[in-house]
Amino acid sequence: MSETKRIDLALQGGGAHGAFTWGVMDRLLEEGRLEIEGISGTSAGAMNGVVMADALTRGDRDTARQALHDFWAAVSRAGMASPIRRTPLDMLTGNWSLDHSPGYVAMDLMSRLVSPYQFNPFDLNPLRDIVAERVDFERVRRCPDLKLFVTATNVRSGKQRVFAREEMSIDAVMASACLPTVFHAVEIDGEAYWDGGYTGNPALMPLMEHCGSRDIVIVQINPIYRDEVPTSAAAIMNRLNEITFNASLIKEVRMIAMLQRLLGDHGVDIGCYAGALFHRISGDEALAELSVSSKMNAEWPFLCHLRDQGRRSAEAWLAEHFADLGQRSTLDVEQVYRHAE
Repeated sequence: MSETKRIDLALQGGGAHGAFTWGVMDRLLEEGRLEIEGISGTSAGAMNGVVMADALTRGDRDTARQALHDFWAAVSRAGMASPIRRTPLDMLTGNWSLDHSPGYVAMDLMSRLVSPYQFNPFDLNPLRDIVAERVDFERVRRCPDLKLFVTATNVRSGKQRVFAREEMSIDAVMASACLPTVFHAVEIDGEAYWDGGYTGNPALMPLMEHCGSRDIVIVQINPIYRDEVPTSAAAIMNRLNEITFNASLIKEVRMIAMLQRLLGDHGVDIGCYAGALFHRISGDEALAELSVSSKMNAEWPFLCHLRDQGRRSAEAWLAEHFADLGQRSTLDVEQVYRHAE
């Protein structure tokens, strides 16, 4: 029987695009040769992480796979009542984006002109109810088989806040997914928090500092490179969104790689950072043609489409790189995160 290898998962946020990550996790949970030791997640990545952690306290990997399926199905059911839906023409042509949806256009315009404290005074958020219904956070805090970290951004200081599994709560998860133009800042212990994607999408250092595995698999769902320079208002905002939510990850990976290269190779002790090995399962190909508006598309066929894309990407990565786990990094940091051109 093949050796079981331990890995950590670093899960980006990206709204409905997190269903791609669901597919990746579904395939990795199916893989008997892998043990997932830790997860660091932001926004949708955080939700995938807590759903998995809760399920592991109730059962095994199959329980976790079913829990992820049920969570995304609940997200889709909630979305059926939303006015933010594709137009009949988009459905006919197979366009998953919502750029032409009157509901999306109205919401996008309102978010630029009116504060969520005004147009959403009661801070209604269907996702909060879905997560609270499906995740027992007391169980998550006691989960012995998975280290879990969720990142949010402190509004006042602009600094990253990482919530460990032992302090996990519905507020921590919703803070990690709090888009400031749509929802009120989430208050935790007297501090206000916004989406963690601004400062750690996701945070990598907690995995290196608290997990024994050397291998960190980054599941990246915000495309890095675009062939065309955006010229429309929607395309410009889409690209700004992608750059913003990749910036912290790129900076952190490059900094760790630099420490390894400049200090570690010369015998300087850099502690837990020395042995870190980076890998990447990317949604670039699957998500490149989707605009930022599709992150709010909760239609079940779309979520299943993304799940299947995630499973295929994970399958291809396993076939190519399983043997490399514990041996070498398969993420070319210089090529992907520095010289992407």
